[in-house]
Amino acid sequence: MSTNVNVAIIGCGGIANGKHLPSLKKLQQVKLIAFCDRDIEKTKLAAAKYGEADAAVYTDYKELLQNSSIDVVHVCTPNNTHAEISIAALEAGKHVMCEKPMAKTSQEAKAMLDAAERTGKKLTIGYQNRFRQDSQYLHHVCKRGDLGEVYYAKAHAIRRRAVPTWGVFLDEKKQGGGPLIDIGTHALDLTLWMMNNYEPKSVMGTTFHKLGKKANAANAWGSWDPEKFTVEDSAFGFITMKNGATIVLESSWALNSLDVDEAKCSLSGTEGGADMKDGLRINGEEFGKLYTTNVELSNSGVAFYEGDTESDADLEARLWIESIVNDTEPIVKPKEALVVTQILEAIYESAKTGKAVYFE
Repeated sequence: MSTNVNVAIIGCGGIANGKHLPSLKKLQQVKLIAFCDRDIEKTKLAAAKYGEADAAVYTDYKELLQNSSIDVVHVCTPNNTHAEISIAALEAGKHVMCEKPMAKTSQEAKAMLDAAERTGKKLTIGYQNRFRQDSQYLHHVCKRGDLGEVYYAKAHAIRRRAVPTWGVFLDEKKQGGGPLIDIGTHALDLTLWMMNNYEPKSVMGTTFHKLGKKANAANAWGSWDPEKFTVEDSAFGFITMKNGATIVLESSWALNSLDVDEAKCSLSGTEGGADMKDGLRINGEEFGKLYTTNVELSNSGVAFYEGDTESDADLEARLWIESIVNDTEPIVKPKEALVVTQILEAIYESAKTGKAVYFE
């Protein structure tokens, strides 16, 4: 690899333009040299805004992967194509950042992991909420053992009315599901990472398609079309780990609830607890008294100055590129992301059968 890291983007839609491209563009050693989307106009617009002057544009990702100067590929396409494109990129000798979730199914996710191990190329998944300031701080707290053994947790991904009405979000065949696989995946990843526990024993789950049937519904991005709403509007899981720890996962795009939280977790351990419900709060017991600490995450110290902070997306991109340059493990490991996909799939399966799903 040269001093510069040559990056290609496959899928030039909302997540590429909203997260990946702006953050990668800020990194001096990154050169955005290739762009691909089935819509050539999207490809050209992204290349013109973020790419090098001679950036190549493609409508076929297989043609892009033949470009030997590409070091890294970011896969920003619908869920049902994650595995196909990521595996092809790995086998073409590229490192891969794939957007979340890892894949539509656990079988596909396992094939991605196998391809990464077989080719020796790095693979990571876009769980950017790990890189928020509160997440980073809480992870340090958990890693140091301040909470003791975390045996009960909640993974929160509740929206009151925020159904994404663009793209293929409402298409079960292309996405594999609704809010559970879309935002529940972030909350679950965050919770497992804090607990450092990737050994599920059993899963019970329920899914609902209640509010999605309503026409002219109130919604952050305008009313959805009930005929196209083919995924669940809410889903819930009860997860038991092999060591007995229990996780409750809640997710919704539309729910009659004022208790709204997204990509957050609550943790209860033998020595203390923590949650992200009202900022980052650490709770515990000391000298026979209970305490609650609200962590100040702002860097500001003077009036009218908020301090220099790196966004979660920027930190995610920087540490990913650094893992390639320095040949270190990425923060989000594919083995961890595979377990997230396995649990999500088990929740969907349990919801269909009404039975618990047990892991070998």
